[in-house]
Amino acid sequence: MENWQAIVATTTFISVIFLVITECIHLTIAAFLGALILVFTNIMTLNEAIGYISRSHATLGLFFGVMVLVRAFEPTKIFDYLATQIVLLAKGKGKRLLLGIVGITTPICAFLPNATTVMLLAPLIPPMAEEIGVDFVPLLILMVLVANSAGLLTIVGDPATFIVGNAVNISFTDYLVKLSLGGVIAIATILIMLPWLFPKTWRKKLDDLEHLPHPQINHPRILAIGSLIIAFVLIFFVFGENLPIPISPAAVALLGAALALLLAHHSQIDSVNNILRDVDWSTLLFFMSTFVLIGGLEKTGVIDGISEILAFVLGKNIALGSMVLLFVIGIISSVIPNIPLVAAMVPLLKKYVVNVGLAPAEILSPDFQGQFPPEVLPLFYAMMFGATLGGNGTLVGASANIVAAGVSELHGRRISFKTFLRYGFPVMVMQLFVAAFYITIRFLM
Repeated sequence: MENWQAIVATTTFISVIFLVITECIHLTIAAFLGALILVFTNIMTLNEAIGYISRSHATLGLFFGVMVLVRAFEPTKIFDYLATQIVLLAKGKGKRLLLGIVGITTPICAFLPNATTVMLLAPLIPPMAEEIGVDFVPLLILMVLVANSAGLLTIVGDPATFIVGNAVNISFTDYLVKLSLGGVIAIATILIMLPWLFPKTWRKKLDDLEHLPHPQINHPRILAIGSLIIAFVLIFFVFGENLPIPISPAAVALLGAALALLLAHHSQIDSVNNILRDVDWSTLLFFMSTFVLIGGLEKTGVIDGISEILAFVLGKNIALGSMVLLFVIGIISSVIPNIPLVAAMVPLLKKYVVNVGLAPAEILSPDFQGQFPPEVLPLFYAMMFGATLGGNGTLVGASANIVAAGVSELHGRRISFKTFLRYGFPVMVMQLFVAAFYITIRFLM
């Protein structure tokens, strides 16, 4: 590929990141314009751009389906009702509310993708924060930090863990034995930092619980039927891909969305046009544009060049390579959504271990189902931890972050890059150092 094309693709990508960080223009507009620059400079055709988007159709389908599903049941006021119940259970204390968010988000994110969990739970946060008298933006950010970290608890908890785990053929059980403790430690790190990260909320206490608004659930019969739809979706999220005829989470989410639209239309609690109008199209367009930008780096050979540099710098030093990958991927993942980053880096890391003679060439085959040499696995584990925890660093680091930002905008508040950085960056740094200690003790000594 021509050098000028690599330069344009790299410059465009860096420019988009700069615009997002400085907040000169909306992050979706920045990414959309960047993707179109690649098309109009003929670095890729429109068909190629659509092809790169289609590689991540499952992610986009999952997000769209859950967005529609959550929005369809908004007229029932179930989210307002649950928010009040959580405040009552916390007895009006900010400390218990923060711990409750961690406690609710963690087990769900162990089995559902973190962005999916945020889409399901985030609507609870604004009314809950309003009732206890605190800003809901920090609470949304806390949910995201926990969701990203809890994704390390199981191989299906985060797209990055699934992509890497699937690439090295690690089973669900092996993951639990070898890597889940790292996720536990990541959550513990957040718990320790709670009083320092959220001092106002931690000290907040609502004495008068009697005068809290007590919203009533509307359309209880419709909600009962809707609960069956949601239960169906959650069950098939967990078990669908293990059926004799596998059903992907994206297909399940889309079917759930279609059933929810049918229920809302038939019961007349809302119109299809209203529901679809309120879908967070901005977030979906941002992801599509980002996939095109990453595709530009891949097509022009920029990512291949990075892999060659890794091989030159690291050689066969697994310990050094693991630590470099952990921190470098962590930092990069804080400004590049981890789904496309990991999808691009996995084949490059495979090439690296083959090129330096640490693994046989057979592992490069898409159909390879054998065992990887144990000595190279810490490299992949480090990349997994770096990509997942690095997503906590900035607003654009993970899909869950963008989803939370979209929810916040729908409730009248914009999460700025600077605001998220103030909470996320310290957490990311602490978690990366803790992960480095864990990987060193567990796999390199």
